[in-house]
Amino acid sequence: MTLFDAVGFGALNVDKLFRVNRIAAAEQESFITGFEEACGGSAANTMVGLARLGCRVGFVGKVAGDREGNMLVEEFRREGVDTNGIVQAEHGRSGTVMGFVDEKGERALYIDPGVNDTIESRDISAAYALQARFLHLTSFVGRKSFEAQKKLLQVLPKEVKVSLDPGALYAGMGLNKLESTIERSFAVMPNAGELELLTGKADYQAGAKVLLKKGVSIVAVKLAGKGCYVTDGKESHHIEAFKVKVVDTTGAGDAFNAGFLYGLINGKSLRECGRIGNFVASRCVMKMGARAGLPHLKNLRLLS
Repeated sequence: MTLFDAVGFGALNVDKLFRVNRIAAAEQESFITGFEEACGGSAANTMVGLARLGCRVGFVGKVAGDREGNMLVEEFRREGVDTNGIVQAEHGRSGTVMGFVDEKGERALYIDPGVNDTIESRDISAAYALQARFLHLTSFVGRKSFEAQKKLLQVLPKEVKVSLDPGALYAGMGLNKLESTIERSFAVMPNAGELELLTGKADYQAGAKVLLKKGVSIVAVKLAGKGCYVTDGKESHHIEAFKVKVVDTTGAGDAFNAGFLYGLINGKSLRECGRIGNFVASRCVMKMGARAGLPHLKNLRLLS
């Protein structure tokens, strides 16, 4: 029985975001002009985005019994994300990210994975994931969690479609180490830099072809201010970004994923999926943090 439109499986982090006058390089100094704390994690942000768009979503992940862990779970509940796939560690600390955002909205992130890197197969209910139309995977820092994802894919029936945002962490592994996950994925959604890391192709259209040859059905390449490129091997589209004032790019890719998956879940055309992805990302970057700007279903009327 299908209970969820999508279930996310990735790291759960509390983002501690510092607004700075500029992002300092080695031996440089800058100063802090503001601070915000918010729940994050790539797959988690995408599930919240889908929940706001009226989709039924759940999550597989791990937190500790600390303030941050409680904060992560409670926000999911407020947003309508099912939390029955989340386990609580007996020891350790929940994941956190230290983020520094400059006046142009560009960012630098430092990840403290905490108990995210301790998740393993025995923590995961395969039956929970089996209830989803899509299982959406994003990266972990540690090897143990990556292997847990791979083992889940081995028992997942083909009826459950897999979407993957590799992020820089997984893309940096290269195609060989990520091959079994790529081959099982229905949709892969990297940005252009991640796609180059993954395939060795500087041209994103050539990189997308590499993934299609591996059995991926749809590739959506995020091009930041230039929009996105989407292809299924039969049709391809470059879709321009919406022009907005950028406050913070944190979570923009996760927001795009939410919009794109919303389109797939609702049977939209490939081009329309990309357009919705761009729209959701454009709303996200207009506010500080990964979730504050995520739109609700009623906001999609602006696309008409």
